[in-house]
Amino acid sequence: MLSFSEVKYRYHSELFEFDLKVNKGNVVAILGPSGAGKSTLLSLLAGFISPESGDITINNLSLLSQAPHQRPLSMLFQEHNLFAHLSVFDNIGLGIKPNLRLNETEKRSVTQAAQQVGVDELLHRLPEQLSGGQKQRVALARCLVQKKPVLLLDEPFSALDPMLREEMIGLIQRLIEEQQLTVLMVTHSLQDAKALASHYAFVCQHKVLSFGEVSVLAIQEHPSELVRYLKAVK
Repeated sequence: MLSFSEVKYRYHSELFEFDLKVNKGNVVAILGPSGAGKSTLLSLLAGFISPESGDITINNLSLLSQAPHQRPLSMLFQEHNLFAHLSVFDNIGLGIKPNLRLNETEKRSVTQAAQQVGVDELLHRLPEQLSGGQKQRVALARCLVQKKPVLLLDEPFSALDPMLREEMIGLIQRLIEEQQLTVLMVTHSLQDAKALASHYAFVCQHKVLSFGEVSVLAIQEHPSELVRYLKAVK
């Protein structure tokens, strides 16, 4: 469903080379040390940066000629990226139309997404009036109204306390099942990967060195780089 084929990207003297195939409905935790290329892989998929060669496809259609907003994916960041001067309703509505000129059907979509993530009673508030967990829920609702089949998560739980982290993981699990989403999630937490993901991709030395089911993350079965990484984050 989603494929990186001989993708090469150069940043100054560093060369990133990615090959990866993800099936529909997979939830893939992108693991690896800092600076290995995890966020670079997500940025290439999202269209924030462009490869010098290779191809990135979803459902066999190349994404390379598409601007970020045209791609069939939405993205939830570590920082919620809400606009401080806009209400919760409008922050969610931006996911549908940047000019916020929503028709009645689109307004109902905003309300429904807010209900799905449990912020429907906060629609008239400003972001400064929300807790950290509520802000992440609003950002997630903005992803949902886009109704795109692929969801990218860039360390979305790292700023949350353990209880909120658990709530958000449970919420996203439910939404993945309801909407049959395919997910790529950058995380430094092996616990989060095991809780949410069906598969993992280990990125190290600017490449995907290992890919497989999360359930088989046994230290002795993997390359030495992954062994060291798993010991460090255990």
